[in-house]
Order: sequence, then C-alpha cells, then structure tokens
Amino acid sequence: MLVPNPKLRLLDQCREVARFLHFSIRTEEAYCNWIRRFIVWSGKRHPKEMGESEVRAFLTHLANDRNVAASTQNQALNALLFLYQKVLLHDLPWVGDFERARRPKRIPEVLTREEVRRLLGQLTGTHHLVASLLYGTGLRLLEALRLRVKDIDFGQGIIIVRDGKGDKDRVTMLPESLITPLKAQLHTARELHDTDRRAGLPGVWLPEALAVKYPAAPLEWAWFWVFPASDLSTDPRSQARRRHHIHETSLQRAVTAAVRAAELGKRASSHTLRHSFATHLLESGTDIRTVQELLGHKDVATTQLYTHVMKKPGPGVKSPLDIPV
Repeated sequence: MLVPNPKLRLLDQCREVARFLHFSIRTEEAYCNWIRRFIVWSGKRHPKEMGESEVRAFLTHLANDRNVAASTQNQALNALLFLYQKVLLHDLPWVGDFERARRPKRIPEVLTREEVRRLLGQLTGTHHLVASLLYGTGLRLLEALRLRVKDIDFGQGIIIVRDGKGDKDRVTMLPESLITPLKAQLHTARELHDTDRRAGLPGVWLPEALAVKYPAAPLEWAWFWVFPASDLSTDPRSQARRRHHIHETSLQRAVTAAVRAAELGKRASSHTLRHSFATHLLESGTDIRTVQELLGHKDVATTQLYTHVMKKPGPGVKSPLDIPV
C-alpha cells in the first residue's frame, strides 16, 4: 500500500495514489473533482475532520438539491471512498452499510436500419468511418478511438478491443464493407506517424506498465493510433507534446448535427449506434450470448435489455386492437 507523500497538498496526494493504482486519467480527474466539490461544500474543512455523517449529507445534497443521476451519485461515493481508504488511510467500518443509489432500468434508444442509413448519410470523412465502425462492430466510442494499428487483423477479419470497460479485452468482427476505408485511414495515419518520427516527437501514449515493459513501443507503427488527431496535444501527466487520438467530442458533435439534419425525431447519440448494433443482431436471430460477448457485457441481463426494443415483442404477437372480433 502506498503511503502518500505528506509534503504534498491533498489533491496532489490523490493524484499520486491514483497513478500508483494505474487509474486512467479520466478517473483521476473525476475523483479529484468530486473531492474538491466535497471540500467546498463542507465550507473548506479538511476531510480528516469529517466522516460518515458528512459523506451521507453530501450525497443526499447531490440527490435532493442537485438532482443528479444515480450513476453520478455513485461516482461521487467512489471518489470519497478512494479519498478515505487509499489516500487518508482511514478505516471505514460503515462502508458495508452504505446503500448505493440504484440506477433505474432504462430502455435504450435504438434506430431502425433505415434511420441508421440516413444518419450515416449525413456524415463524411473520418466521422463517417468512426460512426460506421460503432454501428458495424458495437464498439463504445472511446474503444473505437483508442484502436491501435495492431488491433485490426485484416487476415482474420477481427478487431481486438484492448482494456475495454472493466479492464477487459474482447474480440469483435471486422465488417467487410469497412476493410477498404480502414486501409485508406491507416495510409493517412502512416503519413502522420512518419512525420512525427522525422520531427523527433515522443511516441504515442501507452499505459505506464506497457511503457516500462516495452520502452520502444510508443515509437513503433504497430502501436500508433488508427484515428490520430491532426494536431499535437500536451500530455496532462508527463507534459510531453505528442499526438493523441482524435477527441471524442469531435465525433459526438458531428453525430448530433447529423441526427438533426436527418430529422430522425429521436434523441440519438454516438452510443445509440452501439444499441442499434445489438438490437439488429438480435432481430436477425443472433444468439444473445454471442451478442453479450461482442458487446463485452459482464452480465447477460444487461444484453437482455435490447430484447425490449426489438421490432416485435415476441414471435407472432399482435396488438389486441389488430385482432378481428
């Protein structure tokens, strides 16, 4: 167990421990933000002076006053548990009795095949390719944007998802219709890779453990992004100036604009393409266990949600309004 450096400020101690535990930069930022909000809410008291009652009051404030979703409240709780258990090293005997907010079961928004066609028809270039990949493979947005060159196996016709949700790897199909555009995308990416090498820039970001084990890997073509950004950015941890993958907000904004332009009449997003992938596979007769593996769901119950939005509620079932008297 890491004992934080007492000379550091509290949030810097949090960052130190988060990096020791190999948290992603997004988790680190989210947890630090919640800890900061907790301190401000308490009147800038030090967390050492607070405990169970203050944590409960803060989470109640989020639910009642801020009206946050259950998932948001749970994230705040996880951040505070991290603070007390991993940073302040406090024993929390009340943790087991703390009831987490339950996430309501929501039926996902799904597009028809025709609506998907219309949506994709409003996109061009890289945005069209990434959106097509989301619908054609069921990848989450960041899973698609974080693809490395070596993750696409044209020979076997598969895409390997590394470090997906839950830190799990999985395999999904490579749509035949995307082989040619993906190869063209890799040609564009190769030009950026070679430009960066000639400029002597640092290689792409790798998780710390991999960067230590394979120190030359960040410079290799196999580890380069399939969808590299056109501009360089500063690594928030190392402060190195390097090339990252394209930012997710670029695709999210493009899809939002495409939904409006296609006049779908639905609140669709990039994640809706993943929902549509699962639903359309089930409608075509694909086994639910297979869909579960392709999506990377831990529990088949999560995958079963898509059975509620299939075209028909069951084989041959009709509305009583349509049954002749």
